[in-house]
Order: sequence, then C-alpha cells, then structure tokens
Amino acid sequence: MIGREFFQRDPLTCARELIGCELRWDGCAGIVVETEAYTARGDEASHTFFRKSAREFVEKHPPGTAYVYLNYGMHWMLNVLVKHGDEEGFVLFRALEPRRGIELMRQRRGQEKLSTLCSGPGKLAQALAITGEHHGLDLCSDPERCFVPAPAPVEVLSDLRVGITKSTHLPWRFLKSGSLYASVAHGKVKVPVPPAQRARGR
Repeated sequence: MIGREFFQRDPLTCARELIGCELRWDGCAGIVVETEAYTARGDEASHTFFRKSAREFVEKHPPGTAYVYLNYGMHWMLNVLVKHGDEEGFVLFRALEPRRGIELMRQRRGQEKLSTLCSGPGKLAQALAITGEHHGLDLCSDPERCFVPAPAPVEVLSDLRVGITKSTHLPWRFLKSGSLYASVAHGKVKVPVPPAQRARGR
C-alpha cells in the first residue's frame, strides 16, 4: 500500500508516478493509466483558484486524502490531495485499466466493453461506486481503498489537460504509453520534462 509520504511532494511528480500503480476500491481494482495534476497556486483550472472550500480542504486535510466533487451536476470525480512538497494541489484520476471486480464494474456502468469501463473520470467513479460520501476519505490507511505501487517502471507520456477552459497550455496530463484504456488519445505534446524543470518553469 502506498503511504502518506508518497503524497508529500508536488502534484506533477505524484500525477506522473501514479501511472502504473493500482487503485483498489472495495474489491474492485484497476491500473492507473491517466491522471492530471492541478496546483493550488496560479492554476486557473484548479478548484483552489475559485473555491474557498477547496482552499480550506487543502489546509485542513493531510496528504493522501480523497477530494471528490460532482462535475456539472452529473459525474463524480476522484482526486487525491498532495501537499508538503514544493507545491500543493490535487491529482485527478482520469482512467483505469480494470483488473478485478470487472463484472461488478460492468453492472454499474451498463457497459460490456472493457476498454471503456473506466475511460474517463466520471466513468471511473461510476464503475467503482465513488460518490460524495467518499469526500475526505483517507486513502493511506485502509487496504480496501488505497493505492498499490507499480510492480515495474512504466513509460509515461505527458499531454495537455482536457475538459477545461483555463490554463489549457500546461502539459499536466499523464498517460501510460500505449494504453488502450485512456479517456483521450495522446496528442502532440511529447514527453514530460523532469519534475525539477517543471517546477522551475512555472
């Protein structure tokens, strides 16, 4: 199980290094194949830029806490809080490669095709039955709802974030190279720069 210290870094590093890890949730599980990073300062696409409640959440909760919100009144979105590094913020989980509990995921989604079960943040939350009840949940203490390290390094690509209208120029979406389970195919941005360079460049 990934411990709290993993999330005590900047959101970009965490978003990149969560690719290939396993997300376990109440008997279901999948490999993280797509994430997005959002920083608490200077990121107009982040909730902290325009929501006081999000800024208060960052202040009051430890790293590794689930930040779950309803997007456009329709779809729940799972994020994890990152803090105590060079930057604070969130990592949004955009897609999983389903591994366990697949039939239950199919029932919840009403979808048979494996590659589209969790190919988007709303789909992912529906497949795992994640709702607002899980907002504030500690993801570093319960083996039934946690992350497990990747068994081996994976090749990770970066791209522009999607589904936003602000700060659209930042290549802060991370994907497992060659994955068929991502929500949006990789675009023209090539590979992520090292974390230290990203931090200096913002």
